[in-house]
Amino acid sequence: MNTYTALIRQTKDWWIGWIQEIPGVNCQGETREELLESLKTTLQEVIEMNRQEAVSQAGENYFEELIAV
Repeated sequence: MNTYTALIRQTKDWWIGWIQEIPGVNCQGETREELLESLKTTLQEVIEMNRQEAVSQAGENYFEELIAV
């Protein structure tokens, strides 16, 4: 299980947030809890789309390697 950093702030009527490590993952919600759930869902969807794109680009006969940083 990976962890990511959510940058969040509250405006007058909305909570707004971004996932620091993944460009393009940003959401808003009426409550903090709604925002965090939306960020989690969006992050999972973006990671899966990126994974599918990488597999598509790799074509056939590729290898998977885990990289820890």
